[in-house]
Amino acid sequence: MTPDRHTRHKALVAPLRAALYDFEEGAVRRALSELCAPHAVFRLCHPFGEAIGPDAYYETALAQLIKAVPDLERRDTIVMAGSTDKGADWVGCCGFYTGTFAKPWLDIPATGHQVAMRFHEFYRFENDRVVEVQALWDLPEVMMQASAWPMAPSLGREWQVPAPATQDGLVPGPYDTVASEASCGIIVEMLHYMKRHPAQGGPEVMEMPRFWHPRMSWYGPAGIGTARGIRGFRNWHQIPFLNAMPDRGQYADQVTYHFFGDRNYAAVTGWPNMIQTVTHDGWMGIAPSGTKVTLCSLDFWRLENGLIRENWVMVDLLDVYRQLGVDVFGRLREFNKARSGFDPETGVALS
Repeated sequence: MTPDRHTRHKALVAPLRAALYDFEEGAVRRALSELCAPHAVFRLCHPFGEAIGPDAYYETALAQLIKAVPDLERRDTIVMAGSTDKGADWVGCCGFYTGTFAKPWLDIPATGHQVAMRFHEFYRFENDRVVEVQALWDLPEVMMQASAWPMAPSLGREWQVPAPATQDGLVPGPYDTVASEASCGIIVEMLHYMKRHPAQGGPEVMEMPRFWHPRMSWYGPAGIGTARGIRGFRNWHQIPFLNAMPDRGQYADQVTYHFFGDRNYAAVTGWPNMIQTVTHDGWMGIAPSGTKVTLCSLDFWRLENGLIRENWVMVDLLDVYRQLGVDVFGRLREFNKARSGFDPETGVALS
């Protein structure tokens, strides 16, 4: 029996995932070439930017990472697929890269110890080839593990974010259209209510208990951290976020969302999918500047009995700092001038 296209797309991504698990340059390059169209667009987190084609992606992002972490391996905790309401087909992958941090990377000092870096990577298919990739790597997480994070500490819990509690994140086929659309529908409705606050009233207008499990876990990016329960989510993320940028949701016509579901999972990707103005203090120690910023957020949700039990969130925080005129990598070099492995005259990491 021929598999449905979403099951087939997940199978097409599998060789790349396997090649990245046992990283060897030739195998990874072949897998990328077979999976991706020659002119596929790779939209990457700051400071990598955009790359066109699998070879450019390898040289831009993977080549330097494997130099720093020579025993690099990829571990996926969520692999799901589905179609958006516009008919675009996506595969979403969540997990982490790990290995021995043996040499400096992006001026982050090496530790000689095992490192783990979260990733959210989304692949858009046309005619069984990937034509677009949107990928966020949690670089601040690597900085923190190297004791080199040069910005404000997180309000939430910083740890190695876990796989789904139910251990079913590698969603199997066949594709269940009814369940998948139901999961996606809950998320879209939840976000509709979430955006009512603060423009239309206090926290009650979000009706969070209607959508979120009382034991929910919200796994934010390094720099924000994890929050437990609705109260934790509001205290450690939402209140500071909306205090600083109360115009959340007012520029929806200028951003793009790609929602899709796969059984009891749902995901969203967009580049960017938020536009807000930093008008007040309170978020990540950032001073109010009146600057309008775009945010790229790639998210996964797991639903349990119709409620959201877990939410994995990645935001390109380094790009937000860049838009606000803060060079996090420059601060990192200043912060680490006196550390072993840095040239004290230039502040540049020694290879």
